[in-house]
Amino acid sequence: MTRASNLIFILAVILAAWAAIAQPAGMTGAQATTFGVVLITLAIWGTGVMPGYVGSTFLFAALILGDLATPQEVFSSFSSTAIWLVVAGFVIGAAITHSGLGARMGAIARPHLSKSYATLIIGLMVLGMMLGFVMPSSLGRAAVLVPVGMALADAFGLGKGTKGRTGVAIIIAIGTNMPSFAILPSNIPNIILSGVAEQSFDIHFSYSDYLLLHYPVLGLLKSALIIGLVLYFFPAQVEANVIQTEHGTAGKERQTILMAILLLTLGLWATDQLHEINAAWVGLGASLVLMVPQLGFVPPPVFKSSVDFSMLLFVAGALTLGTIVQSSGLGDIIATQAFTVLPLKAGQDFMNFISLSLLGTGTSIFTTAPGAPAVLTPLAADLAEATGFSLTAVLMTQVIGFSTVIFPYQVGPLIVAMGLAGEKTRPLLKLTVTVSIITLLALVPLDFLWWKLLGVI
Repeated sequence: MTRASNLIFILAVILAAWAAIAQPAGMTGAQATTFGVVLITLAIWGTGVMPGYVGSTFLFAALILGDLATPQEVFSSFSSTAIWLVVAGFVIGAAITHSGLGARMGAIARPHLSKSYATLIIGLMVLGMMLGFVMPSSLGRAAVLVPVGMALADAFGLGKGTKGRTGVAIIIAIGTNMPSFAILPSNIPNIILSGVAEQSFDIHFSYSDYLLLHYPVLGLLKSALIIGLVLYFFPAQVEANVIQTEHGTAGKERQTILMAILLLTLGLWATDQLHEINAAWVGLGASLVLMVPQLGFVPPPVFKSSVDFSMLLFVAGALTLGTIVQSSGLGDIIATQAFTVLPLKAGQDFMNFISLSLLGTGTSIFTTAPGAPAVLTPLAADLAEATGFSLTAVLMTQVIGFSTVIFPYQVGPLIVAMGLAGEKTRPLLKLTVTVSIITLLALVPLDFLWWKLLGVI
C-alpha cells in the first residue's frame, strides 16, 4: 500500500472525527456522526488500505453499534434485487466456465478478434455496448460476457497477473456498464431518475430522445476514449498460435442445453417491460435450475468456489451507504450545501452546465450512482429557476454527473464484473480516475455543444 493512500486514510479519519464533534452545515449529532462513518468507509474503499469487505463490515457495525440506523435499514441491501443479480451473475458465470461453453464461445469469436490485442479489446467493448441495447441489467451483461472474455484471454496466452488479462477484465467491466448510462432502461440509476422524475414532476422521458441526447458523447466518444486508455495502460501482445485445449467437464449436449437456458434468460431480461418480472428474479430462477446438482451445470464444489462472499459484502455495503445517506438526510444537506456554493446564474449556460454536471458527480461519491438521482431530483425545480434551464435539461445533467465515475465503488457492477473475472479492482481505479478527468475537461464541454446544437439548452 502506498504512503499516499495511508496519508489520505489518516486525513479522512481526522476529518471524520472533526465532523462528529463540530457538526458542520447544520447537521444534528447523529447526522454528523453518520457523516464521519461514511467518510471513513469511503476512505477504505477509495484508498484500498483494507479490502472492500472490511469497509462494508465497518459501515454495518458502526451504524448499528452507534445506534445511527436500525438493523432493518442497515441490512436492507441484502434484500435488494442488486444482491440477487450478483448471485445470479456468479452462478451463470460458473456454469458457462465449468461446462466449457465459455471456451467454446471464445473459440467461435476467436477468428474475428485474434488479429491483435487491440482488435480483442475493441471487439469486447463493442459486444458490451451491443448487449446494452437488449439486456436491462449491467450485472447480467457481465455474467454473460466475462466467462467468454476470460476464455479468450486464456486462448491468447494472457495468463493470470498479466497486464493484458487485466485489460480484458476492465474493458468487459466498463463495456457492459458505462455505455448503458446513455440508454434509458439499461441500468439502475437511469431507472431511478426516470421514476423519481415521473413521480415528482410528471415528466416522462422518451427512449429515443434520451438516446439521441446522451449516446453520441457518453456512449460512443467515451467508449472510444476508454478503449484508447486500456490499450495505453494495459498493453499486451496476443499469441495467435495458442490452441485452446480446455473445454470443461461437460460435453456439447450439455453446452447446448445451457445455451438454451441462457437464451431464454436473455429473452426474459430483454422483454422485462412486457412481462414485468424483475431481472433479478429471472436470474434467480435461472440460477436455481443451474444449481440443481443432478443437472451438472454448477455442482456443489463449483458453487462453493465461484460465489465470492467478500464481493457480496462489498456490494451490500455500497447499497447500504446510499440508503443511509439518503434516509439520514445527509444527501439533502450535501447537495444543498453544494447548491449554495455553485456559480449558478441565468444566462451563463456553459458555467451552469459544468456546475450541474459536477454536482451530480460529487453527490454520487457519497450516495453512489443509484442514490444520486433520488437526492438531486427534488432539487431540480430550484436548480432550473437558478440556471434558466428547462426542468428536463436540469434532470438530464444528472446523467452526465452520475455516469462520471471516479471511484469504482460508486457503481457496483464494475466491482462485480472484476470479481467475476478474478481480477483486483485497484487497476480499475487508475482508469476510472483518468476517464473522469478527461470527461470533465473534454467530454462535458463537447456534450454542452451537442446539447446546444439540439436546442436542449
